[in-house]
Amino acid sequence: MATASVAFKSREDHRKQIELEEARKAGLAPAEVDEDGKEINPHIPQYMSSAPWYLNAERPSLKHQRKWKSDPNYTKSWYDRGAKIFQADKYRKGACQNCGAMTHDLRSCMERPRKVGAKWTSKHIAPDEKIETFELDYDGKRDRWNGYDASSYALVIERYEARDNARRKYLKEQQLKKLEEKNNNENGEDGDSDEEDEDDDLRVDEAKVDESKQMDFAKVEKRVRTTGGGSTGTVRNLRIREDTAKYLLNLDVNSAHYDPKTRSMREDPLPEADPNEKFYEGDNQYRNSGQALEFKQLNIHAWEAFEKGQDIHMQAAPSQAELLYKNYKVIKDKLKFQTKDTILERYGNAASEEELPRELLLGQSEREVEYDRAGRIIKGQELALPRSKYEEDVFINNHTCVWGSWWKDHQWGYKCCKQTIRNSYCTGTAGIEAAEAVNELMKSNIARKGATEEEAAPVEEKRLATWGSDVPDDLELDQKLLAEALKKEDIRKREEKDERKRKYNVRWEDEVTAEEMEAYRMKKIHHDDPMKSFLS
Repeated sequence: MATASVAFKSREDHRKQIELEEARKAGLAPAEVDEDGKEINPHIPQYMSSAPWYLNAERPSLKHQRKWKSDPNYTKSWYDRGAKIFQADKYRKGACQNCGAMTHDLRSCMERPRKVGAKWTSKHIAPDEKIETFELDYDGKRDRWNGYDASSYALVIERYEARDNARRKYLKEQQLKKLEEKNNNENGEDGDSDEEDEDDDLRVDEAKVDESKQMDFAKVEKRVRTTGGGSTGTVRNLRIREDTAKYLLNLDVNSAHYDPKTRSMREDPLPEADPNEKFYEGDNQYRNSGQALEFKQLNIHAWEAFEKGQDIHMQAAPSQAELLYKNYKVIKDKLKFQTKDTILERYGNAASEEELPRELLLGQSEREVEYDRAGRIIKGQELALPRSKYEEDVFINNHTCVWGSWWKDHQWGYKCCKQTIRNSYCTGTAGIEAAEAVNELMKSNIARKGATEEEAAPVEEKRLATWGSDVPDDLELDQKLLAEALKKEDIRKREEKDERKRKYNVRWEDEVTAEEMEAYRMKKIHHDDPMKSFLS
């Protein structure tokens, strides 16, 4: 009972806690306060606001979410470049033999090698460098500009400004000199073009410089993977910023799909608009027209040639692939013209021949033909129908129909006599009646034979089992002879196991009785028998 009450109490507390959190989120209850007296946002998830068990937090807090480990040894400071701490008057033991400083040895000395070092002269002793040893923090190790002095960049700016001022001054002097020479020169008209060209060369067009700087307005810095494993390079965006974006051409949701990742719109966004007024018809329009279609055909030719065994690869040797494709097109056109010429030579060209007569074109003539009521010709001659150049209505072997006019049982034949032999002689209706009589006679014979086979019951004689044959179901055995055969089989098995008991004068008997065969079967051990291991 005590355990049940505790569980109920914990459930009740949990329910109250949930109600309190919901009230805080709704703004009906005040927010919780952490250890520092700051309010905790009630919308923060519980898995973030609840502290781990090993921190032994007694009240809600967000302290465990902050950086609570801080090493005082970490710093973001940098080395004091070129700082000196002490300059001695004479050489000290253990100092650099070249300059006399105590902070480095002879190998690490950065001063000019002296003819006679400070160790022997004790003059011009170099001051000791300021050596700092401190450990950088995480940000300090990865800061590219750590220790950079921004004031040093002012020298770079001054140098460039001085260069630009000197250039402007030089150009101005050159222009003044050219103007003076022009005024003093009497033949200035003849040399106007040359002087203008020189002035253009000397003049720096600031507008052009600004345009050149603005040429990369559509340049997008994008990381491109290389074969070496790194990533470098830039990709230019081909769309001008003044153009309307593709997804703004048609704001209908059910219009052409726009892929923001690749910035592609394959279908036409305005299919119902006038094609003369449209400047964009979808990306598929570019893929299926112009040089894109030619490049696709070139790729297909390279793939088909490679499958047929030709050494061609579009990516490895594009120039070779293009050359082979051009040769292929030339050979194909040449073969087409050759085929056309051969056809014209054999069958002629109807277009180049003389025009057909009017009677054949319109099917009319001035010949008068008169018919009676029954359709018979009274006056004139009937037009003869044009016949084919192939032989028609030619019958052989007294047939009145052509071969192939009759079909039966997947065989062609003659309709007049219903024969399926090609060069047979026509027998007419008599042959058809004879064939039908033969078929009826055959059917009756088949039916009579089937009836006699059903009446005659199969009689099988009892037979004995032979060596190597299956045992029949109606086999009759003599028990006494079977017992003797089993004993003989045991003796034979023992002799096979022990070769010393085998006799020299072995008699071979070809005749085997049914009892001996049954004894052999009973004593035989089958390798697939599951009870084989229990046999002695």
